[in-house]
Amino acid sequence: MSRWQQQGSLWCLTPPQARGLVEFIGGSYLAASPQLSYRRLLEALARRDLAIRAFSYVPGFDHQDQANGAWKAFRRARDAMPLAPAGCEAQPEWKALRLGHSLGCKLHLLAPDNGRGSKAMVSLSFNNFSADRSIPLLAELAPRLGFSSEFSPSPSETLRLVACSYRQPSNLLIRFRSDQLDQSPRLLAALQQRTGDQSQLLELPGDHLTPASAGFRQNVLGAWADDPKRHQQIEQLANRISGWPSSP
Repeated sequence: MSRWQQQGSLWCLTPPQARGLVEFIGGSYLAASPQLSYRRLLEALARRDLAIRAFSYVPGFDHQDQANGAWKAFRRARDAMPLAPAGCEAQPEWKALRLGHSLGCKLHLLAPDNGRGSKAMVSLSFNNFSADRSIPLLAELAPRLGFSSEFSPSPSETLRLVACSYRQPSNLLIRFRSDQLDQSPRLLAALQQRTGDQSQLLELPGDHLTPASAGFRQNVLGAWADDPKRHQQIEQLANRISGWPSSP
């Protein structure tokens, strides 16, 4: 397995015989160090010969600005580290699969190219809550301080933009059975308003943090301390992601 390398705001993992590219954006504060927080999932995808480019960020209120920044970082990396043979960059099989978890799904949906430059998108545990729901202290303090604040775009505006402007037809929405934060059905409803939509919703065992498995117990205590159930969930998830959109 190749080693993680940092390229600006991206963490990159490139297997020797890469057959495709995954551009990943994680959720909330887990995304500050995606090479650690999402290590197991991303390395499982790399073992399936997918090059990984993972965006590192700390969430703010301007989600559109962060979406633009992620898109630009991914584009610079594609130019600096092309995976396709010369003259093949435009072929569909060399386009990136966009992968997001929680807030990261929203940032991919807000990309300035409206999804046109991607092969497909996989959304894990889509989350589109308002600012006061995402930051409980904000709901308590804002009225006392005489101000109001909301993410930009707001949850309702985000879904409106998806229905009106997002152009990628092939989207796999994955929700986990014990996930109380997932809003994938709302996203699916917005996507299905578009002509020619091919989006699908898949439910798997797990919870909101299933994708964010770093294997810390195994690293510290050894293989005997690993959770076989969590490991199995990650492998199942990696199979689904690496097979999209060609898997049945």
